[in-house]
Amino acid sequence: MLSQIIYQDKDVKWVVFGRDPEKPDYIIDTNEYLIVSGGKGLLMDPGGTEIFPEVITAISDYLPVENIEVIFGSHQDPDILSSLALWLGVCPQAKVYVPWIWTGFITHFGCDKSQMVGAPDEGCPIMLAGNHRVELIPAHYLHSSGNLHLYDPKAKILFSGDVGAALLPDDANQLFVEDFDQHTKYMEMFHRRWMPSNRARDAWVKRVRGMDIEMMCPQHGGIFRRADVPKFLDWFSGLELGSAVA
Repeated sequence: MLSQIIYQDKDVKWVVFGRDPEKPDYIIDTNEYLIVSGGKGLLMDPGGTEIFPEVITAISDYLPVENIEVIFGSHQDPDILSSLALWLGVCPQAKVYVPWIWTGFITHFGCDKSQMVGAPDEGCPIMLAGNHRVELIPAHYLHSSGNLHLYDPKAKILFSGDVGAALLPDDANQLFVEDFDQHTKYMEMFHRRWMPSNRARDAWVKRVRGMDIEMMCPQHGGIFRRADVPKFLDWFSGLELGSAVA
């Protein structure tokens, strides 16, 4: 599993884990992200049970796993959250932030509801160790009916969940988008099929255009940097969603 520090200053570090060339063909490739602040960690969409050993091994190179104090699940899908019970087995003190609408569903992954913080539809701030503040922002119907993203105003990074996701070929090993125009062919069908609401998309794009973002980090595929962020917003705005099936 590839890993790389994508942002670092004297107080905060962002790390991405993904593009595992040894995964079985039937497993969807996912990206996991870790914020390290004040010697503690926030883990975003930790992945499915089948990749738990690889992810926990990779994370241990950057942080003792028992120091993960927050786990964030953007929505209820098993490819990003079915490992939750395994994670709580190694860091049982962690708070689990998920959209409130999915708390009753996520318990089916083996997590007690009392361990979860049901984040409101409008989002909420999360204060991390080292006095580092991040924000959960609404992304409902993109693609889940209860969906949240995470924004770090200091690092200027948006974790965008399935928005911006790409289904890359098996031989792709890059963590960043290198050619945006070429990259769109790996995104188009996914977004047309899995994103059902043009109205929700427009509200999200309007919100995100007003934010200071230097990096947009999706759950699948490559990370968008600098000029590719507004390029993605323009491309996404022009896409007819929910149109993959006539």
